[in-house]
Amino acid sequence: MAVTKLEKLLTILEKQIPNGKINYVVPDLWNAWNYQGEELRKLPSGELLVNPYSFYASVIKKWILIHKEPKKIYSQSLSKMNQIVHPFGGDWVRKSVMYSTMIRTSTAWDHDRSYSLDLCNLDGLKETGTFVKMLSLLPLLQKMGVDTVYMLPISRFSLTDKKGELGSPYGVASFFDLDPNLKDDLTGAQVTVEDEFKAFVEACHLLSMRVVIDIIPRTNAVENDLIKDHPDWFYWIKASKFHEYKVPYVDGLEDTLSPDPKYMPQVYHSLDVMRHISMFQHNPKLQDEVKWNALIASNPTNLTTAIEQQFDLKIAPAFSDHINDVQPPWTDVTFFRMYLDHPKETVRYLKNKQTPPYILFDTIKSNLFQGHLPNMELWNTLANIIPYYQTHYGIDGARIDMGHALPKELLDMIISQAKANDPDFAFIAEELNQDNAPKAKALGYNMIIGNGFWMQPRIWEKRFHKFVYGAKDVALPMFACAETHDTARIAGRDGKRVLARMVTALNFFLPNLVPFINSGQEVYETQPMNTGIDCTDKDKYNLPSEDLFYGKLALFDKYAIHYLNENRWELADHLDGLKHIRARWIDSLTNLDYYIPLYVNEFDSEVVGFGYFNPTSHQMLLVFANANYHTGIHVNCAIQKLRDEANNSARSGKLVYGTYEWPRMFDQFHADGSVYLYLSPGEVKIIEI
Repeated sequence: MAVTKLEKLLTILEKQIPNGKINYVVPDLWNAWNYQGEELRKLPSGELLVNPYSFYASVIKKWILIHKEPKKIYSQSLSKMNQIVHPFGGDWVRKSVMYSTMIRTSTAWDHDRSYSLDLCNLDGLKETGTFVKMLSLLPLLQKMGVDTVYMLPISRFSLTDKKGELGSPYGVASFFDLDPNLKDDLTGAQVTVEDEFKAFVEACHLLSMRVVIDIIPRTNAVENDLIKDHPDWFYWIKASKFHEYKVPYVDGLEDTLSPDPKYMPQVYHSLDVMRHISMFQHNPKLQDEVKWNALIASNPTNLTTAIEQQFDLKIAPAFSDHINDVQPPWTDVTFFRMYLDHPKETVRYLKNKQTPPYILFDTIKSNLFQGHLPNMELWNTLANIIPYYQTHYGIDGARIDMGHALPKELLDMIISQAKANDPDFAFIAEELNQDNAPKAKALGYNMIIGNGFWMQPRIWEKRFHKFVYGAKDVALPMFACAETHDTARIAGRDGKRVLARMVTALNFFLPNLVPFINSGQEVYETQPMNTGIDCTDKDKYNLPSEDLFYGKLALFDKYAIHYLNENRWELADHLDGLKHIRARWIDSLTNLDYYIPLYVNEFDSEVVGFGYFNPTSHQMLLVFANANYHTGIHVNCAIQKLRDEANNSARSGKLVYGTYEWPRMFDQFHADGSVYLYLSPGEVKIIEI
């Protein structure tokens, strides 16, 4: 039987155990598999003092590899390994529970207790997150019912014009190289970061968990590996004029408008737009090919700096494709030139048809504004990203960042080539508008992100209710999520822990939705990872001023989740029970034919309810949640329609989950068969009849 990368990693760690007598602590949440090393010391802080080599070797040996079966190839996707293809390939996502992680942050920790998060600590070890350390979180994720690990970008990114202390992983410099910072120092030079990622994917597959990655085919870092061979794939401006570069403003139009063709005449008549377009230059190779070839032949240490010095040229930063968006330019990334000519729709507005390629609301929205000349060499490169990760790492799915703005033909290439490799590969669309779900479905996506992160926190505006009761009507499943890596934290909003606990539990049972847990949500993290969507200025400063990570954003800075929160085990314990209820009812939960919305009699109540039935056993599942996190409420609810569908007239059942109650018999029925119950603030109750 072939040795897996995970087994190779285990061997390396076990050989180093004698060298592990160092000051190395981890939070106790990382020990959801009950590590019992003889050196283990439980500290008053909630941390565990461990031998790191023994600790990580133990989770591999005693929790993960015990599931290994002969002849199974764990380096393949889970569907290929088990020879599964859903009727619509990739629809395994409909029954999944996803956990979103940025590896760098999710397993970052001050291991040597120096009150700093070091890239190289007192023992010469990395304290930011790694694939190896992420193995220790898998038992916790399993405890919470997670079966899919969704990773924010793991590719090597650029530090040029970086944001924050560490830079954004979305500023990708190389699609095909992994971020070297995700390699663990514990393994030394004996394995590569690629080996460690392969080992992580194998570990997930051994635990019947899938791995989904984030790809970014629309943008690239302003300093990237493609410039050398393809300067014509990018947009250029004078380096000496870079300080004048800003997003053009179109007078007479509202702020943050979608780039509809009807606005283009006004856009191109704007003096500020003309000023902006005039800044752009032809690429350096086109300007002087001899000089360019000599520069490349000299193999400069920093190509972009050399281009600035010899050509006075610099790649132009990207900005929002919405007209008059208040966001400043995104200084660390730029757009790809999807077409080698100007858009067919708007070229007529240019007085000089030989105008150099430029970034504008239309040229970067290539799903709406196509040219005559597709940049096929670029398209082929982009379409090969996912097949590369499928072949080398055995991933199971991908989210396409800003895929809605790509040319349809390119998106078809990306999806079809991945499906050719793995017919059951899943695609997630970065589509926030649920009205666009039919379009995403037609393009081949399995689900969309949706707008749960915006709707669920808005209890008093009834957006929460609208989301819960409207989800069944959306053409594709959406994330059942109250936060993402781009938004405010649900525990940082009004309602705090009570609201966070309620929505996290309820999301396991909502119809046509996929439960989604954002890293840190399970411990009531209040500091957002980014303030890109639905945040206020104060959200960046949710932590106490004395906190090590006050004012820091995980997407850009050194940051560790607050795993020592006094309620750190609460949500994990709740989800540990809820996952079994979800598993029993998963076929009904994912079939809208077996779903019935329930409405309480009390006027203008913050309570939501819904039910499911099993047509074979005739059982019913009732779910109620009080979204009011201040006040409890007595409610009454007619369930006759559910009874009729289930053919169930029973007057006794079982409360299988209550936020503040242990399971018990349930017999709170009126004479007509309707139910009555009391829901405390933020309480969820689930009843089986």
